[in-house]
Amino acid sequence: MTQQNPPTARPTASSAKRKPIFDTFRRILGRGFRQTEVDALDGVLDMGGDTGLETRADGPASVSAQNSVTCGPSVPYIRRSDRRTSGSPKRIGVAGTALIKQFEGCARLRRDGLIDAYPDPGTGADPWTIGWGATGADDQTSDALDARKNGRIGPGTVWTQEQCDARLANDLVRYARDVARAIGDTPTTQSQFDAMVSFHYNTGAIARATLTKLHNARDHTAAAAEFARWNKAGGRVLKGLVRRRAEEAKLYTS
Repeated sequence: MTQQNPPTARPTASSAKRKPIFDTFRRILGRGFRQTEVDALDGVLDMGGDTGLETRADGPASVSAQNSVTCGPSVPYIRRSDRRTSGSPKRIGVAGTALIKQFEGCARLRRDGLIDAYPDPGTGADPWTIGWGATGADDQTSDALDARKNGRIGPGTVWTQEQCDARLANDLVRYARDVARAIGDTPTTQSQFDAMVSFHYNTGAIARATLTKLHNARDHTAAAAEFARWNKAGGRVLKGLVRRRAEEAKLYTS
């Protein structure tokens, strides 16, 4: 593609405020602007008197994948009004999902490729689990949906890998919603949120846990220490839970 000479931005009443922004994006691009790019940035800046952008000497202070203007290479920006100064994420991230999969696993894989349910390792019975740690209602088996509306995961429950994946995706939305409700507007990083969703996915205790109260009090050191307390099932300390809580605490403090 032939590079054009850098055009001059349209003069406006706020040109002095816009110059640092254009200069910053020129450094990011490593070249001058094309006219279409100038028009795109001007259109964004004309949305309000405030530029809505934060800059610093070495570039934008922060970026958002959801708020971007395509100018040749993607040029990200974030408005002050969208910047997270409080509150928390609403969805679990990649790290949290990977942690859950690491410790839940899709156990009991049969030779025919289907996956069996198995009893709780702490009790040897209920709650029965299948796939990526799914318990409770069997919403994936066709006869559970049709003939046994109140079907539960238990002995004899068999799912495909696709059914296990679908249930995990649905459950993560629900558990993330529970965590978001429990922490409200408490400033929370994605790593903290992911660790708490993993904890809740395994324990179901986010609403009552001291961990949550300490997090909401912004005592992150004490909150991180709380993970280790949740290491028992059926009254016994399980090595798998000890390892999981340690990884969750590590993620929380990362």
